[in-house]
Amino acid sequence: MNRPTALLDACVLYPAPLRDLLMHLAVTELFHAKWSERIHDEWIRSLLLVRPDLTSDQLDRTRRLMNENTIDSLVTGYEFLIDRIALPDPDDRHVLAAAMHSVSDCIVTFNLRDFPAEVLQPLGIDAIHPDDFLVKLLRLDSDMFALAVRRHRLSLRNPPKSFAEYLDTLAQQGLPQSVSLLNQLTGSL
Repeated sequence: MNRPTALLDACVLYPAPLRDLLMHLAVTELFHAKWSERIHDEWIRSLLLVRPDLTSDQLDRTRRLMNENTIDSLVTGYEFLIDRIALPDPDDRHVLAAAMHSVSDCIVTFNLRDFPAEVLQPLGIDAIHPDDFLVKLLRLDSDMFALAVRRHRLSLRNPPKSFAEYLDTLAQQGLPQSVSLLNQLTGSL
């Protein structure tokens, strides 16, 4: 099985349900997850702005667990590439630089227009919506995908979620294709 290497943009790490699902899929080794400390800083800073009930210590623990529980996920040494990159939003150059340096196949992001194909394709990198990425992983190995999803759902204890509630949560994350395909795997989940 050829597992993709995917750089996860801050916007897909910001919502806990999607971040947790991606982590379960990465730990199951369905794909090689990549990110940088700058990406961590970005999603953590954004989350703290809207969630005063969370502390930076709590989210730093999440960051540490993400780094510790995935193989070689933290991208470093990419900074020299940033100034060589032209993107519609200069603030996104660090994301592409980290993807290039880590030889990622794709950048998983909701912000597809910020990563134009004409810039990425010559580099052998695609920008992909998280829903499309999840569908790709499901089709790559539906049994392992179902196992990771089951583990993720069962890990939710505050509150626990039925399968239907779990699918509703994923639907709220903007993942309609994934929800539809998971609905077909109900016996495995």
